[in-house]
Amino acid sequence: QVQLVESGGGLVQAGGSLRLSCVASRSIFSFNSMGWHRQAPGKQRELVATITVGGSTNVADFVKGRFTISRDNTKNTVYLQMNSLKPDDTAVYYCKSMRGGTDYWGQGTQVTVSS
Repeated sequence: QVQLVESGGGLVQAGGSLRLSCVASRSIFSFNSMGWHRQAPGKQRELVATITVGGSTNVADFVKGRFTISRDNTKNTVYLQMNSLKPDDTAVYYCKSMRGGTDYWGQGTQVTVSS
């Protein structure tokens, strides 16, 4: 059983920063990739950023230049650094990992950006 635990969400003013963390219950090298998705009220869940086992990263165009995904292998942790936050970034942010054709999701962490 894989567990992913997110943290770091909260309330921040527009222009501020937050760093989300996702701690996995096993080595992150055991996953083909890990990433962050988000879901705003009334909207579909969307991909924000991914990082592969080889370290390649991909960030959605709508956050490119503001968000960065990284990892700390020693802590089994993936991070999402979010800068220059906008009210449109308000959503529940979910950590996701993929292994052997199976997706695993965390419980989500709320990010609220006030104008």
